[in-house]
Amino acid sequence: MSDDKLVGIVLVSHSAEVAASVAELAKRLAGGGTSVPVAPAGGTEGGGLGTSSELIAAAAAAVDRGAGVAVLTDLGSAVLTVKALLAEGDELPSDTRLVDAPFVEGAVAAVVTASTGADLAAVQAAAEEAYTYRKI
Repeated sequence: MSDDKLVGIVLVSHSAEVAASVAELAKRLAGGGTSVPVAPAGGTEGGGLGTSSELIAAAAAAVDRGAGVAVLTDLGSAVLTVKALLAEGDELPSDTRLVDAPFVEGAVAAVVTASTGADLAAVQAAAEEAYTYRKI
């Protein structure tokens, strides 16, 4: 399998530290398989709490390998920021999807699934299925 055709994943959080930590966790839990392009897009350009359309767009461009980009978000305004970028139509790679999934569990499921070479629809489905995971 070629790294060139893997689905890229962007993790958008209001905190740079949270986005980076979840990205690291998901990559490590995916094991020693193919390295999925994952980019955190957390906080603002100045390092504060919030979301940044510029950081999100840059992260999406960085992980785009031609197989699509899955974007997972933590809280409401992150969703709104990604929706606004998608509506603009030219800020994100053409096959970018906002995925409705729990942030941590969805990120892990997305990265693990993408590491198998799965397509964007399968990565999205795996992340969304994380809503059904029971913990007790």
